[in-house]
Amino acid sequence: MSETYGIAALAREFDVSTRTIRFYGDKGLLSPMRQGQRRIYAPRDRVRLRLIMRGKRLGFSLDEIRQLIDLYDVDPTEETQLRHFLEKIRERKAALVLQQADIVETLEEIQRIESQCSALLSKKQKK
Repeated sequence: MSETYGIAALAREFDVSTRTIRFYGDKGLLSPMRQGQRRIYAPRDRVRLRLIMRGKRLGFSLDEIRQLIDLYDVDPTEETQLRHFLEKIRERKAALVLQQADIVETLEEIQRIESQCSALLSKKQKK
């Protein structure tokens, strides 16, 4: 049998809780084998967990991550998966650029308000 992993080992490797890994299993993103009550994860689950973690870091929802992972099962050449992933990355990038602009605008507004408040306090203290 090829190398297998226990839930604790995967949790340590990916710096997540065992509860998180069980949650991904419950959502059908991972498919551990069972030995009694013990979950045994195959290399395929480890790769899928790596993809899940990458997707989460990039801000994708679990449904989006599932779609990307499932595409590999449909097209082992990964071409379909890569095209879909590229599309999702571009969408995510566009959303982040908009958020970045909103954050810059909000920070500028905060700076203006902070300056106004400081000036008002300064005037009141001089009286």
